[in-house]
Amino acid sequence: MRNLLAVVLLLHATVAAAVEAVDDDGRRIELPGPADRIVSLAPHATEMLFAIGAGERIVGTVSYSDHPPAARQIPRVGSYDAVDYERILGLEPDLVVAWASGNGTNTVQRLRDLGLTVFVSEPRRIDDIPATVERLGRLTGADKTAQSAAGEFRRERARLARRYANAPEVPVFFQIWHRPMITVNGEHLISRVIELCGGRNIFAGLETLAPRVGTEAVLAADPEAILAAGRDAQRPPWLEEWRQWEALTAVRRGNLFHLDPDLIHRASPRLVQGAQAVCDALQAAREQRP
Repeated sequence: MRNLLAVVLLLHATVAAAVEAVDDDGRRIELPGPADRIVSLAPHATEMLFAIGAGERIVGTVSYSDHPPAARQIPRVGSYDAVDYERILGLEPDLVVAWASGNGTNTVQRLRDLGLTVFVSEPRRIDDIPATVERLGRLTGADKTAQSAAGEFRRERARLARRYANAPEVPVFFQIWHRPMITVNGEHLISRVIELCGGRNIFAGLETLAPRVGTEAVLAADPEAILAAGRDAQRPPWLEEWRQWEALTAVRRGNLFHLDPDLIHRASPRLVQGAQAVCDALQAAREQRP
């Protein structure tokens, strides 16, 4: 009887320790216990894991995973679009957090084919960020910290939503890069941020998530504000190239704004800081109206 009771208790403890969550591919990710060795294949995922207190469990990550500073000490397993499979296998992770549009579907499938447990992260809406934070919290056993971080994010988002709910609309061109000229469509997370701040993405109707556009298309749309985020925190020189088009409303009113790419390009908890910067820029544009 005692042996039977011991087995029952052991089985109960094992079941209780199991964790699960559904990823952005709609797959149910199940682990026998909280993930202890994690490979993060995206900077935003690395930031999320640190935000919930699981940063010390990341045994491998990719280039540009540099926040917080402790993330810079984690061994690299490649870049977001080219990973070293052998090195990842050698790290023996019990969870890999992948980025669908960044790593690519082929990479994600290859990782699965190698027998690895892969959680796919692909936030497209602002509310997807705190939801993903909570799901990673479940998979790492950091539920309380994750709920706290998610709650703080949601409060800041709600504050911005209230502040700019009735703000006059500002037509916006968001420029990611200059050669080729790349922007975002309406399904991109950045476009959702623009909408949150009372802006309208002039290229929201394009089909590609990050489409290429020409100067003529921008001139024809005549945005009231141009927002640019290059590769680092420095204002990109190509933003100033728009000044040659003096008739452009954004140029005529001095509405050429630079944003820190780490705060707006990454779907991390710091996106609320990027959203605040976008809202500030659009409000400044409104104040330039005649």
